[in-house]
Amino acid sequence: MLTIEETSAAAERRWLDTWTAGPTEPEGSGLPRGATAPDLALRDHTGAARRLSEFWSEGPALLMFWRHFGCGCGFTRATQLRQDYEAYQAVGLRPVIVAQGEPERAAAYHLEHGLPCPVLCDPDLMAYRAYGVGQWSPERILHSAPAEFWGHQHDVGRAFQDRRRERGRPPVDDPWRATAEFVIGRRGVVRLPYLYQYCEDFPPARLLTTAARLS
Repeated sequence: MLTIEETSAAAERRWLDTWTAGPTEPEGSGLPRGATAPDLALRDHTGAARRLSEFWSEGPALLMFWRHFGCGCGFTRATQLRQDYEAYQAVGLRPVIVAQGEPERAAAYHLEHGLPCPVLCDPDLMAYRAYGVGQWSPERILHSAPAEFWGHQHDVGRAFQDRRRERGRPPVDDPWRATAEFVIGRRGVVRLPYLYQYCEDFPPARLLTTAARLS
């Protein structure tokens, strides 16, 4: 079994390679409203095997496809999730995060951000792709970055990664992977697909809770 240091180092190398290559998959259009949600089996941050259907078996679920663990957008969404969690609970909406990291890294992230819900691990991106969450084009991620980043050259990415590592949050995994959230009804039917248009395009809590009430 690999240590968290080894998996983190591999995830950093994967980020730099993927950054340099640029996006190679379509952005994806997500599952539409009324679609049947794929019921996949993933390990959670404790290493336990979980099926997605357990989260919508007794009420609506909020399936949250996360950015990579080094992304500041994920840090902000984690804060918002903690703030909105009681509102979700009040309407029976059960959040669960799908992320790119393995259980060891997911456990550390879960603890660091005090996440109030499980983190499911999808390092092979099986669930992302099944739910139609592809890769963003550069402008969706780099619109506020200096122009030197737009060509995603290797040396620019490496220097950026080095700086972020010094601050304790190096970029990891797939830098182009999009993010989305889905409210899934009790019968496993998509009630609300919310595909982010850019990294900080967080859904308002009232949108999600209203979809939960109507599911």
